[in-house]
Amino acid sequence: MATNANGWMAIAWGGLLCGVMDITAALGVYGSFGLPPMPLLQGIAKALIGPSAMEGGWGTAALGLVLHFVIAFGAATVYFVASRGLRFLVEQWVVWGALYGVAVYFFMQHVVLPLSRATRYPFSWEMMWIGVVIHIFCVGLPIAGMVRRFGR
Repeated sequence: MATNANGWMAIAWGGLLCGVMDITAALGVYGSFGLPPMPLLQGIAKALIGPSAMEGGWGTAALGLVLHFVIAFGAATVYFVASRGLRFLVEQWVVWGALYGVAVYFFMQHVVLPLSRATRYPFSWEMMWIGVVIHIFCVGLPIAGMVRRFGR
């Protein structure tokens, strides 16, 4: 029973921390280009419902935020489940958390986004490196840290 509770805590805290840190970083990068937050959040919803998301106001922005957190909790769940059989994910969490962040970035870019209705932008080395760094520090490491903390 305690192991089950610890697993839920690892996923809950990992997903929450990842979701908050990742969206904060994304909004910061987006804001540095002088762009307001609503289109970023609507762009996440656009991946699911298509171009009409950009006309949905704060409703579709809220949907985008919810979808963002669904993905964050999904990423935390995958790492936690993998860590049950691959103990090195817990024991060497910094290395594997960083690598997991990179893997999540490329999975999103090359699997999730192409299957979605999101706008496809031209490739940019600068944006790729920004995305990879954000995913290392705001996705992989927080998830791996919470799995180590609660999921041992």
